[in-house]
Amino acid sequence: MERVVRIGGATAAINDSGMGVLQFLRDDVQLDYMVFDLLAESVVGRLARQKLDDPQTGYVGAFVDRLVGPQLRHIRERGIRLIANAGGVNPRGCAQALQRKADQLGVPVRIAVVDGADMTPLLPALAGSAEMFGRGTLADGLAEAEPVLALTAYLGALPIAAALGRGADIVITGRIVDSATTLGALIHEFGWGTDDFDLLAAGTLVGHLIECSTQVTGGTFTDWREVPDWANIGYPIAECRPDGSAVITKPPGTGGVVSIGSVAEQLLYEVEDVAAYLVPDVACDFRAVGLRQEAPNRVEVTGARGRSRPTTYKACLTYEAGWRGVYAIPIIGPDAGERARMLGNALLQRTGEMLRQRNWSGWSRTAIEVIGADAAYGMNNPRSREVVARFAVEHNQREAVDLFLAEAAASLMVVAGATMPLTQQVIKVQHLRSALVDKKMLSPTVSIDGKTVAVAVPADGGFDSTAIAREAPPLPAPGEILAASVPLVALAWVRSGDKGDLFNLAVIARKPRFLPYLTAALPPEAIAERYAHLVEGAHHPVERQYAPGLSALNFVIRGTMGGGLAANIRFDSPGKGNGQQLLDFPIAVPAELAALLHEGTGPRGGLDHG
Repeated sequence: MERVVRIGGATAAINDSGMGVLQFLRDDVQLDYMVFDLLAESVVGRLARQKLDDPQTGYVGAFVDRLVGPQLRHIRERGIRLIANAGGVNPRGCAQALQRKADQLGVPVRIAVVDGADMTPLLPALAGSAEMFGRGTLADGLAEAEPVLALTAYLGALPIAAALGRGADIVITGRIVDSATTLGALIHEFGWGTDDFDLLAAGTLVGHLIECSTQVTGGTFTDWREVPDWANIGYPIAECRPDGSAVITKPPGTGGVVSIGSVAEQLLYEVEDVAAYLVPDVACDFRAVGLRQEAPNRVEVTGARGRSRPTTYKACLTYEAGWRGVYAIPIIGPDAGERARMLGNALLQRTGEMLRQRNWSGWSRTAIEVIGADAAYGMNNPRSREVVARFAVEHNQREAVDLFLAEAAASLMVVAGATMPLTQQVIKVQHLRSALVDKKMLSPTVSIDGKTVAVAVPADGGFDSTAIAREAPPLPAPGEILAASVPLVALAWVRSGDKGDLFNLAVIARKPRFLPYLTAALPPEAIAERYAHLVEGAHHPVERQYAPGLSALNFVIRGTMGGGLAANIRFDSPGKGNGQQLLDFPIAVPAELAALLHEGTGPRGGLDHG
């Protein structure tokens, strides 16, 4: 029989549930690996701040104390190997804490540490590197008074494979590419070579699909009403074969859904270029990926292609830049939204004058958002009768932010219908900058059984994105009459995701024959206009890409994320709602198709992709 390696995606983030681990340890689940993704870009900065305050910290304590520690004996009895980026900025500290837990439990375990992602000492040499999102150089705007928290590179899968090859039961890493946990296991299990680019791309795709846990099994799915039993939603399992193909499924009897739509949404989530999804080990082309509903809750994934790896790593610099105060208060009654905006403007005017009286600088950034009045859409619904007024300010002095919150507390005495505040928060603002760095600058290592060895990582490449021939998406037939209009959600699934200071927006046709109508209604200019309210600074042209295998369009909208997740001052800081804003966008279609959809005989809510 063909060998199958089964990998479970146990977590998508530092705050994910521990339910995935428990599901994977059930007697009716067969598993070889659990992989854990715990390091969103904003988390690295928080962990680095912890380590500055206490050098013994800087890793994901929940991995040791909540997710794995209590189940460690059962995990080892089942022979399941673990791969996790729980090390944060202190992977050795994480491994030591987990070893102490294992010793307390009397559980023998071999833990390997992948290290070498920290580039903080190299910042002076890299300060002039071009910033990836067009904000000058890596160190532009970095003041001496603003402490650098971390400069870390996204390592690839080869060190993980090397650790497994040395017999590790558990591999702890710091900053790595999220999908590398899965790819490293597959390189080790199947013996894929460093130049097997199609296979490396296929393994990367599988890792990308399961790295966000339940987002591929119905979580955040456009067709949310068709996702059963959210309380018991299943965590994803990838059944991987030596030829790179895989089946995405979940534990039997769990909630959620694994469908063409749920998998396609996750496939394009946070993908900046469907033809050049770059990781250290390979340049992936996802345009020809095909999905097949093999059985209920089983989707086969094939068709990923790879090109020669890049010669660089992506590195992220996180630093602190002043203070932010956030105040949120419900307001009830007719014209509540109008009153909320009046209150916000009055607070900024009053406190701005107070800053001038103290000879302090003005606010560096402010935000007035009326949640419940279509604020995320860039609108203000005047008929709102129940809203949450959210005000945010930023300043380089903590005292200025405290002043703002003190004045905001007077809202109850100023606005009719204002109730008790929901949020009064002061946080240290973290900013993120990214750059590409030469692989030769880093020397990844693996430590196990008291020995540390260097891992050879190919630094050659040859990938050239300009050499990619790109195909245009189909348009309606010449002369076809589009006399009716339907909301986009009737024709497509949608998902948005943040990548630094941009977000991508995937629009996936429910049936291939719908794609021409989506193409005609969604030129880049229409998308740029729809999200213009999110742009800060110069406008960038919206890029539209085509993925024929998925009958999908992928849009890249730059300069829209407020400098990145940690720095974004808006309430939808990760852009999770950006795709939702497009669901009711009008799409011109033939009258007969609109009639079918209106009668409920069309594909709305259907999970097939035929």
